[in-house]
Amino acid sequence: MNVFTYGREACKYFADLYGKSEYGQFLRYDKLIRNFKKYFRLTSCHLISSPGRVEVIGNHTDHNGGKVIACAVNLDTIGAFISNDSRRIRIKSDKHSLIEFCVDDEITLKRGFGLAHGVTEYLKNAGYAVGGFDVYTNSVLPSGAGVSSSASFEMLVAEIINESFNDGRIPVEILARAGQYAENVCLNKPCGLLDQGAVLSGGLTEFDFKNGFVAERLNSVSGGFKFVLVDTGFSHSNLSELYASIPSDMRAVALNFGKDRLIDVDESAFRESYGSLCNIVGTDKTNRALHFFDENSRVTRFALTLENGDVREITHLINASGDSSINLLRNCAVDENDTAILDAVNFARTLGNVGARVHGGGFAGTVLCVIPDVSYNVVFGALCERYGAANVLPMRVRSVGTVVL
Repeated sequence: MNVFTYGREACKYFADLYGKSEYGQFLRYDKLIRNFKKYFRLTSCHLISSPGRVEVIGNHTDHNGGKVIACAVNLDTIGAFISNDSRRIRIKSDKHSLIEFCVDDEITLKRGFGLAHGVTEYLKNAGYAVGGFDVYTNSVLPSGAGVSSSASFEMLVAEIINESFNDGRIPVEILARAGQYAENVCLNKPCGLLDQGAVLSGGLTEFDFKNGFVAERLNSVSGGFKFVLVDTGFSHSNLSELYASIPSDMRAVALNFGKDRLIDVDESAFRESYGSLCNIVGTDKTNRALHFFDENSRVTRFALTLENGDVREITHLINASGDSSINLLRNCAVDENDTAILDAVNFARTLGNVGARVHGGGFAGTVLCVIPDVSYNVVFGALCERYGAANVLPMRVRSVGTVVL
């Protein structure tokens, strides 16, 4: 791990992290280091960057062992840190007061506190070394907007522990599971491993969760189309019960075949039993299972389409995924009076050959738009005019996952 005393020492890493060297990032890192030194009364530190992520296609499939394509993005959480001689972890940011806990204490179920403690507890119970450290963080990831600000923070904590006390030897899947455990226990959110996996892996990656955690890096998407997220103005940070209903409903269908996950159910047997399943478990639950099988197939087709460079087919698959989320998964609104996600999807699609779908967990938050390069400026301008420039977030694929500089 390198030692930093000033922001200019980090500039040589910016091209890999953000696509180019930016003066704004220099100011950000320089302020971070100054804040760290002032608050913790130290003279130097290590630096870490942990990105957000975009779920490209594969909506609500990971928790049932399915496939997803996702990518790390150029928005991130950064931290200035150093290990200390205690067993205490101290976390400070510009926006939040100090979080402090002992790694040997029983976990306390609070949001920011609990996530960091949950990660630490999982790694300790998994047999890895943990210890105390001080970290000052800064995040440009909007909370509740669907870019996995929580997973970014969790993997920042996990990677600090990995590098500071384990010489970087902890496997990626274990790090990801530490974040999953934190969300399951501290937020009561039954998430899969997608968010943490994408944050750690970097690049545009196809994930297969049938047998644990398998990641395959795909070709870059620098040519042909771009990603934009539209923030509809409603946070999804307090919708864990709605999220929990989706894996629960899918499992209810799987149990009819003597399985715990849909990936272990024979797809042909499911389709043949569709009508009877609607009568046994209900149409809504059965349709969520139908979405799973259809979406899993779309992920495979999307990966092949990327190789062919067929932008029109790419946007078609994104729209098919979006329609399935609306009609089968039903995670595009909190209730029948909530039309924010649907309005944003429909508006984006009127702008031309644009792929648009609910992003991430859904119910509120953001819409993903996949925009061909040839029409990007016109579409981006129209989205900004309707939703405001601050709510239209262009995303660049970042090749590097969570990393200590």
